[in-house]
Amino acid sequence: MSPAEADWNSAVGEAISALATPLFAQSLVNALRLIAGFDHLVIFAYCGEARPLDLFDNFPLGKRRIFVTAYQEGPYMLDPFFLASSRGVDEGLHRLRDLAPDRFYQSEYFRSYYVQTGLSEEIGFFVHLPGAVTAVISLMRADQSPLFSAKEFRDLKACEPVVGALARQHWQGLYRRFSTADASGDGQPAIQRQIEFAFHNFGKSVLTPREREVVEYVLKGYSSDAIGKILEISAGTVRIHRKNIYAKLGINSQGELFSRFIESLTS
Repeated sequence: MSPAEADWNSAVGEAISALATPLFAQSLVNALRLIAGFDHLVIFAYCGEARPLDLFDNFPLGKRRIFVTAYQEGPYMLDPFFLASSRGVDEGLHRLRDLAPDRFYQSEYFRSYYVQTGLSEEIGFFVHLPGAVTAVISLMRADQSPLFSAKEFRDLKACEPVVGALARQHWQGLYRRFSTADASGDGQPAIQRQIEFAFHNFGKSVLTPREREVVEYVLKGYSSDAIGKILEISAGTVRIHRKNIYAKLGINSQGELFSRFIESLTS
């Protein structure tokens, strides 16, 4: 056994010993750092469209305001990791850029929010938990850091069985936190009702149902061609809808559309 393998086995042993204790997440982070370096790590739990739970992060205070506090206020709904978890992406390690819509890096979510994170790359372990909960263990590298190499990604993927088994054991009862958090009289989380209202009723007084569908996919970072395929209309028709949407809302850019949508979440 090589020294590296011995270190990994020791770190995993510590993580096992820390199961069901507050020390578990940090122990898991320590083990993953032996495989590949990263600048930041956050573990979010997603359940449907409910507000994500921050299970663990190692951000300094200033960064945490962007990565966690601001993210949970609404931008998470346009995050490729959140969208992937909501559509039941396969368990395992995924690169954010592989899950993102075709125009994600030109989307207003990216320009208005994601660039503030200062990341060069983000990858995440997706782990399915009981109660339709998905935990995403997100490893991040800052702008000045290189992308995760093919070897690093391959080595991290080799750890998937261990990471998944540990996470499922430690967070097996996490669904209870979603069932009680922000619960309303009808049993539906208040934030979930707010999100559904925002997407389905944004601009309802002036926009048609089809135009509101187009708004949702534009905000999520899909191109006109991709939206057309999803809605089974031509890309030209999508562009006409976008022009009409801007005119009806009295705006001139996707940036203003993004701002209006975020405002609708807090109004």
